[in-house]
Amino acid sequence: MLHDILRREGWVVNHKRTERLYREEGLKVRRRRRKRVAVERTPFVIPSEANECWAMDFMSDVLSTGRRYRIFNVLDVRTRECLVCESDTSLPAARVIALLDQVAIERGYPKRIICDNGPEFRSRAFDAWAYEHAVTVAFIQPGKPAQNAFGESFNGKMRNEWLNVHWWRTIQEARQGNEEFRTIHNTIRPHRSLGRKTPAEFAAADGSNLSKQAVGT
Repeated sequence: MLHDILRREGWVVNHKRTERLYREEGLKVRRRRRKRVAVERTPFVIPSEANECWAMDFMSDVLSTGRRYRIFNVLDVRTRECLVCESDTSLPAARVIALLDQVAIERGYPKRIICDNGPEFRSRAFDAWAYEHAVTVAFIQPGKPAQNAFGESFNGKMRNEWLNVHWWRTIQEARQGNEEFRTIHNTIRPHRSLGRKTPAEFAAADGSNLSKQAVGT
């Protein structure tokens, strides 16, 4: 990923040299390996249009004071854009709904949302919101986070590349810092699954259906 960024910025360098410097500087992030059970999996069908399916999930982190806070992330499954990255000590259902409505002003409402069985997503307020805007809520099965693979993948990258190397003092710092990661993810970080484009570049080349959807909301 770093080699792709260097090439995008105009550096002409062999990938072997990039890898050597990467190892010498100790930039590799160690990831914990989990034991996996060999079971048959059902392939996830990628949406054919942007804004067709969103994936949302919560994360948690701790401030330097020891106080825990939550992070609410929303992704467009088609373009991999992070649409929301909100940090606060409390993010109830009403706040979640307000954030989704704010995104929908520009993009329109999705056809489907993938999420877990958290209390915010099981609330009457969220259920009424989804019914009002004709949004199908696809709850994953308990204990099977892989069914929300794109949300979990984003959370993992954010944890390894950002939260594990930053320690915020206040919730205001956390909100601004984590929003910075959203910008980096959308506009700077290339993705191999998107043809080495950033989510913003892929979305721009993927079509103009977002503007059509927004007009229809």
